[in-house]
This record gives sequence, C-alpha cells and structure tokens, in this order.
Amino acid sequence: MAPYAMEHMHFQSWADVAPRLVAVAAGRAPADTVIRKGQWVNVHTREILPDHDIAIAAGRIAYVGPDASHCTGPDTEVIEANGRFMIPGLCDGHMHIESGMLTPAEFARAVIPHGTTTMFTDPHEIANVLGLEGVRMMHDEALMQPINIFTQMPSCAPSAPGLETTGYEIGPDDVSAAMGWPGIIGLGEMMNFPGVINGSQQMLAEIAATQNAGKTVGGHYASPDLGIPFHAYAAGGPADDHEGTCEADAIARVRQGMRMMMRLGSAWYDVETQITAITEKGLDPRNFILCTDDCHSGTLVNDGHMNRVVRHAIECGCDPVVALQMATINTATHFGVERDLGSIAPGRRADVILTSDLKTLPIEHVIARGKTVAQDGKGLVDCPHYDWPAHARQTVNMGRDRTAADFEIHAPEGATKVTANVIGVVENQAPTKALTADLPVENGVVCGDIETDIAQIALVERHRATGGVVNGFVSGFGYKGRMAMASTVAHDSHHMIVVGTDHENMALAANRLGKVGGGVTVFKDGQEIALIELPIAGLMSDAPATEVAAKADNMVQAMEACGCTLNNAYMQHSLLALVVIPELRISDLGLVDVTKFEMTDVIKAAE
Repeated sequence: MAPYAMEHMHFQSWADVAPRLVAVAAGRAPADTVIRKGQWVNVHTREILPDHDIAIAAGRIAYVGPDASHCTGPDTEVIEANGRFMIPGLCDGHMHIESGMLTPAEFARAVIPHGTTTMFTDPHEIANVLGLEGVRMMHDEALMQPINIFTQMPSCAPSAPGLETTGYEIGPDDVSAAMGWPGIIGLGEMMNFPGVINGSQQMLAEIAATQNAGKTVGGHYASPDLGIPFHAYAAGGPADDHEGTCEADAIARVRQGMRMMMRLGSAWYDVETQITAITEKGLDPRNFILCTDDCHSGTLVNDGHMNRVVRHAIECGCDPVVALQMATINTATHFGVERDLGSIAPGRRADVILTSDLKTLPIEHVIARGKTVAQDGKGLVDCPHYDWPAHARQTVNMGRDRTAADFEIHAPEGATKVTANVIGVVENQAPTKALTADLPVENGVVCGDIETDIAQIALVERHRATGGVVNGFVSGFGYKGRMAMASTVAHDSHHMIVVGTDHENMALAANRLGKVGGGVTVFKDGQEIALIELPIAGLMSDAPATEVAAKADNMVQAMEACGCTLNNAYMQHSLLALVVIPELRISDLGLVDVTKFEMTDVIKAAE
C-alpha cells in the first residue's frame, strides 16, 4: 500500500495525543482550530447551549466551553459560527457502500458534503462476488478516507445456504481472521436467521468469534413472527436489527435489549411507521438508531444521505435533538466507540457540522478529524482510491451469449393455460408478496401478461459461466411494450437479474452486461436506452458520483419510458434475488418460498 494511504489509515488515538489536548485545554498551548460563538448541541445531555466555543488539536476536541480565547494562538484557525448550531458529524449505523454503485472513495466524496463523517458498512455484496479478498479491498480503501469508515465483516455469503450459489463463500475461519484487521468493527447483518434459530453451528461460530473479539454482532430478522422464533434469534446474539417495518417490530426489539435501526434508504421508508414507538409510546430513544441501509448514487447526489434521514425523522414528529442523538451518539455507543466519536466533547474526533437550522438541517460547514472537508455543499478534500486489480474488474462470466430461447418457460405438454407463482413487488419496502396468476400458453410457452402487470423475470448465472438461466414471473413494475432491464447488482448472490416483457430484449440486455463487465441496462424495442457501467465486481464504479448519478437518473427515465412509475424501482429490481426476505424470490437454483425457506415451482397447475 502506498505511503499516502498508510498515512490516512493511521489516526492518532486519544491516548496518543492526550498531553497535547490537556495543554490546549489548560491554555498552555494553542489549538489548531477554534470554532467561535456557536450553539453547542450536546447529545449527551440533550441540551442546546448558546455562546460556546470548540478548541481542536491533533484532529480531536480539546475544549468545549463559553470562551476558548485561552486556547487561541496567533496561528490558530478561527471559524466563526455566528450563532449557528454546532452538531456532531452524522453516523450511518448500517449501510452497504456497494448499493451506491460507488467505491468507498467515491461514496465518501458524495456524502461528506451532506455531513456524514462516520459509516458502519457491511460489504457483503462484494463478499459474494470476490470473497474475503473483496472484503479486504473494501476495508483497505475505507481506511484511506478522510472520514471514519468502519467495516463489519460479512456473515452470510451465501445468505441462505442451499437456496443459492455465490461466487465465494464466507465461513467462521474467515470471520475469525478478519476480527484482527484494524478497521473491522464487528459482524455484518446475520441474515441467515433460520440458521441461528435452528442452532446452525456455522452461524453460531461466526457470532461467537465476533463476541470473543469484543465486537458487535449485526442483526437481520426479516420475519413478521415476533413469537418463539424471534426470541430464539435474539438469544443467538445479534445486537441490532434494521428489518422492522412497523411500531410493533421496533418495540419488540428494544424490549429484548437490541438496538432498533430505523432506515430511510432509496427505497426503504421504515422510519415513519416505527418512530411512533418514541413519539407516541414514549419509549426511551437511546436504543434507537437511524440508518440508510441502501442508497443509490442518484439519492446521494440529489437528496442527501444521513441528513435526509434526520430531517425525515423530524418531519415525522421527532424532537430534533433526539433525532440527532439517533444519528450520532446512539450509533457510536452501540458499536463501542462513544469515547472516540459521536459527540462534541473532549477527546472525541473533531467531527463537527455547522447548521443554521435544526429542523431543515442545511449542512453549511463540515469538519472531520479537525479539518474542513466541505462547505456549502461542496467537498474540499481528497478521497484516495485503492488500486483495484484487473481480476476485480472481470467478474461477469456468462460463457456463451444468451438467446431468446433461454428465457422461455415451457408449459406442460398440451396445456392451454397455467396457474403460476408470481413475485409481487411492494413499493418502498423490502418484502415481496407471493402472488398467483392464470397465464396463457402460446406454442407451448407460458406468456406474461402486461395487461395485468405480469412481466417475466430471469436469473442468469454470472460467476462460473455455467450457462444457467432460471425463469419466473414478477408483478408490480407496470412495464409496457417490448422491453427488458438487466442488472448484475442482484442482492445478495449478485448473479444477473433480467426483468422484461420480451425474450429478444431480455437476451440483448443480458449479453450487453456480459460485454461491458457488469452494470445496469435498459432495452426498449431492441435498442439500448440506458446503461450504467459498474466494472468493479459488477457492483461499483470508481467514476465520480455525479457521473454515476447522471447515468442512474437516465436509467430511471428509461424505466419510466417503459411504463414503470414505482418510487426507486431499481432498488426493488436489485432485491428480487434476496432469498432471506419474504415472501417470494428467485435464485440460481429456482423460485424460493422465503416464508418456508424452501424451493417452490413456477407453475402450480396447468389446464
């Protein structure tokens, strides 16, 4: 690794610089930076204290008080707050960088102007494609950044053993090895909740390795059943969960000592339905955390990141300082780093935002580790790139080109109509519905029905060039005419998902992604009308976020041109292979009934 990267990876601890901080606070040495005359938002006490100063030295806070003139020397940088609120840098408690279609460097560049200074990331997307090596590359680039990016070691690759095939697998030995890496903060979301509930030795061994290392176990309980199975899962050790969608889910988790992570991502709108546990039921907010989970580049560039989530929580009736606690100190406490970050207090990393309004939360000045990194929406700092090797850019291995015939679903001999299982997309939520529909048969091939909003879905194997294609049906996108959309982002196995109304267009879309090395494409009437190239693992681009976002915006317009008006429908598309969230999904092994964690047939009956 380059010396510059190593320099960014090493940030001195409180213990390392305590003598300097004491000297500055005592007035014996000058601060590097002083922020003058702001309103100190104290997330420890839930107070707003006017006319306070902050003195910063060695990237950490040395003093917070009414007057820092004794800390100010001739070379001290003075930042005038002019009565603005001084709040801690925002923390994202659960998210996947790959969902932004960006590398860690470009993701950081995109979110720094929005006030995000700390992220707790789970790179399980790349783990499914490149294994432990891919996780290490994400981890190493994360440590190169001028903000705090902690890595959770992925726990589930595959997410549901026996129901899908991934490019690589992660096991207890990998987890144990990763716990010694400098940027590993804990275990990523334990998606195999049936495994934990049923006492899987592998899942419990991964949890044990994390707990024995004194680190935090991430949870993922994607079931509405809050009875015995939920209690068994909680007993296994997961310390948080972000899969709740209603107030009862939130209450159940915090009552069992788990942290409830309420998410607002590009397509997940779960804050409004759960925050009533605080605003109406009056539960203690310290066990609630705000997060994004998945945000694509268009959301990051156009709408924001954690600032968007905090604003939304406030709009839902949450007290602004409570909302800030759930995006700062609560998150830091959960991961055991509250003595290092998450608040404006002595010894903590000097991650500070200046804003003129706590409700609308304009991000006017961002300081990370004591340095100004953004002002008025513009990033002012370099975000170094990792040197991704060639094999990380050559991960779409389809073998031969696909033809229209690969996407045909053949009916039983002599059938004129069939009853089929259909994946039903739910707008703004991760779960799907298990639907059924009567579909016509033409020349022995089952047809979708755009009049009743039933398109075809296919999963194309792309890790080992097996030539495999699994076909099924999906409803909810509203597609019309002859079209197809394909993506190599297909959580979590990340094969290729193709949704379309026409077999020829589906073949064209699949083959196009094979040629460009991964990404997202939309075809209409035989012509490509949108393309996002994602060459790194078929998941990410190292181009600037603004460029990727522009292509993502074009993709949204292309989907609309094909009849789709769902909010952030791309996120729904990318999750159609996520075989750990009910009710119905598709994998390289077939159609999966996630309520039972078993395979099911596409065709239920024929006439």
